[in-house]
Amino acid sequence: MGHIGFIGLGMMGRPMASRLHAAGHDLIAFDASVAAVHAFGDAHAGAVAADGLPAFAACRAVVLMLPDSDAVEAVVLGRDGVPGLIGVLARGAVVIDMGSSQPLRSRALAERLQRAGLQFLDAPVSGGVKRAIDGTLAIMVGGDAAVLAAQHGLLAHMGRTVTHVGAVGAGHAMKALNNYVSAAGLLATVEALHVGRRFGLDPALMTDVLNSSTGKNNTTENKVKPFMLSGAFNSGFALALMCKDLGIATSLGRAIRSPMPLGDEVLALWSEAAAELGKAADHTEMYRWLASRAG
Repeated sequence: MGHIGFIGLGMMGRPMASRLHAAGHDLIAFDASVAAVHAFGDAHAGAVAADGLPAFAACRAVVLMLPDSDAVEAVVLGRDGVPGLIGVLARGAVVIDMGSSQPLRSRALAERLQRAGLQFLDAPVSGGVKRAIDGTLAIMVGGDAAVLAAQHGLLAHMGRTVTHVGAVGAGHAMKALNNYVSAAGLLATVEALHVGRRFGLDPALMTDVLNSSTGKNNTTENKVKPFMLSGAFNSGFALALMCKDLGIATSLGRAIRSPMPLGDEVLALWSEAAAELGKAADHTEMYRWLASRAG
């Protein structure tokens, strides 16, 4: 099947890379954390624990699961005199950015890669750690349809649905807008639960009613009982990452002159919570944080 590279072995990246290893791919793995690379190599027989980007020279595809466009550009284009993938990969290889990058920067990066004879797909995911582990992520892909067709089997090892949403950058735009809708829905749900509780309604019962009514959403179905009402607050998706995605969505709106007045309000609330709760806070902590604001 040829060598596949995977860069970024965090909470999402590690299980996604594990799915590719389980599917039989000759995997070369790398992360900024040396410990994470060695741990992955120790747990996955036959996988190569890379000590730098030159190890990816023989890869026909390299998957990136990195935190933002800055990190992606550093790996792809190089930084501080260290060559990036653009100077390492053979012509015809494809870079697949599966993190949450900025759509317009992804377009510019794809153009740089194309001039170097390399291909690019932006293929961010939705579904969280649980679905990364079981390989049922929703993958939204931007880029050339023929390039996606060639990589569809690879992506299908990590996701239940692989949807071509448009040209380069469209995947990252779709991911940010999806998370905006998700974040707004979470806020509305949590506010409703707190108002209902003060009135005398049972939040668990409210959740059941919402799930059988028109208010049903991802938060009511998958987050309220297991992560909020339980007091666990450990869904595996950081509140700070939700803020980042909201920032990408609202920045895109401004860049293309499509105002998002509600989006700006949603981002302001999430940003305030992130500043108070810190980077380690799970995004489901919004339930507890909004309750504290009410006193």
